[in-house]
Amino acid sequence: MTMENPAKQAAKRVAKQAPQNPAWISDLTRQRSLEYLAEHTVDVAVVGGGITGVGVALDAVSRGLSVALIESGDLASGTSGYSSKLIHGGLRYLAKMDFSVAWESAVERRWLMSKIAPHLVHPLAFVIPDARTAPAWEGLAAGAGVVIYDVLRRFSGLGSAVLPRPQLLSRQAVGAMVPGLNEEALRRGYLYWDGQVVDDARLVIGIARTAAGLGAHILRDVKATALTAETVDALDARTGAPVSIRARVVVNATGVWTTDFEPQLSVTPSRGTHLVVRAERLGNPHAAHTVAVPGHFGRYVFVLPQPDGVVYIGLTDEEDQTADGHHPEVPEHDVDFLLDIVNTTLALPLTRDDVVGSFAGLRPLVRVAHAGDETADISRRHLVRDVPGQPITVVGGKMTTYRRMAQDAVDAVTARLGVSAPCRTKTLPLVGSASAKVLSKIDAPARLVAKYGTEATAVQALGLKNPQLAEPLFEGAAVTGAELLFAVLAEGASSVEDLLERRTRLAFVSADAQRALGPAADILVLAASMTAAEGTSK
Repeated sequence: MTMENPAKQAAKRVAKQAPQNPAWISDLTRQRSLEYLAEHTVDVAVVGGGITGVGVALDAVSRGLSVALIESGDLASGTSGYSSKLIHGGLRYLAKMDFSVAWESAVERRWLMSKIAPHLVHPLAFVIPDARTAPAWEGLAAGAGVVIYDVLRRFSGLGSAVLPRPQLLSRQAVGAMVPGLNEEALRRGYLYWDGQVVDDARLVIGIARTAAGLGAHILRDVKATALTAETVDALDARTGAPVSIRARVVVNATGVWTTDFEPQLSVTPSRGTHLVVRAERLGNPHAAHTVAVPGHFGRYVFVLPQPDGVVYIGLTDEEDQTADGHHPEVPEHDVDFLLDIVNTTLALPLTRDDVVGSFAGLRPLVRVAHAGDETADISRRHLVRDVPGQPITVVGGKMTTYRRMAQDAVDAVTARLGVSAPCRTKTLPLVGSASAKVLSKIDAPARLVAKYGTEATAVQALGLKNPQLAEPLFEGAAVTGAELLFAVLAEGASSVEDLLERRTRLAFVSADAQRALGPAADILVLAASMTAAEGTSK
């Protein structure tokens, strides 16, 4: 897509077609929230704009509490934007006989896929190959595991119309679903279904926008420097100006940065690396598949097809105390490890030349350093630390169970405040959410509906009013200028990096990112013109 400098008249025309919406977050709403917080005290101040922080903000505001959330950079710019993008019921935990964790994951998957975000979380087929070289008991154990996994699915209340029942596959059927596998080396395969989020960053942004629509103040680029039980000292990362937030309760949801504000906890960052390859290199698979890591029972490498023509291969699990939490580097030995594991199953092994990109995130693994005098709710999943006179801290867990983590944290908040306000988030739909029946009737391209749900028509409208925006960013790309413009107007994006790293995933393939740089910069110019036009028209 090529865009000239847009004329002010054109900007005004598009601006009139894109009126502000309560669930939109942008530079304008950021400024208004900064002005409001300078004069007012809120019930809850949340520090951290990852999946945990936005989950806490939504839970709290949906209970009727006034909420401010601050994030030092962009939403989902840390761990939450660089996951495997799975909403899974915990099959790996069954392998370790950890039924409670698997059950919690299955229940939370049910709410996400049926009520909260069915437009973002879709079924994904998984194949477990049964290799001829593996002991027979391993295949039998895998088959038993997927049966138990399906029992958890049924007991959680998630119907087979959403996630189908597992099946035993012939090796020929495995080869048809996952063409890259060495079919001759297989006995059979086991098929099961799980949840895949279209984009983890999009889930985070959807939760944040839903909270904003209910009245929460969402502020990016505000870096906390000090916390107390009732105050947050921070800096505006754009201007360097001090920001002071007063709240009745402060919640620390900063993930791998938790110990910056809570030294009593010990958080170990664990690096999870993924490689990116073109789907065509693996025969355009119709299903994901797992590869067991030798010598580590219950640990797997996943080969995960994505909707945009690439496949993610991951992930590692390595302690990394020195990595940048926003941009962890991918070491060479992670690349070697993942290629070596996945190549044990492929007919035509991958080489480094096939790797077109990579990304990593740091998972916060928490240990209590001094638990003797603390009041804490600790599980294998997450920890909520609630000590009188200090901020409430929530840390650990994973994307699938973010809602339960938030519920536990806000239960602690309401207990401090002395109010009775039950959690509402099990059945609270995110912006864009609708049933499959409703989504199927939306008059917009299927790709947009899968990404934006009921808001697909708003994105499409931007392109209809300005045909240049309806064009792909470059030849071979699916992403259009309208999507980037919507990201700036409604989703809080304010830089080229935001657009290419998190509102789209073009940055995961460096060659694609380079081709999109110019069009993305033009979109930012257009958005600025629209903002100015909106201001002059009032």
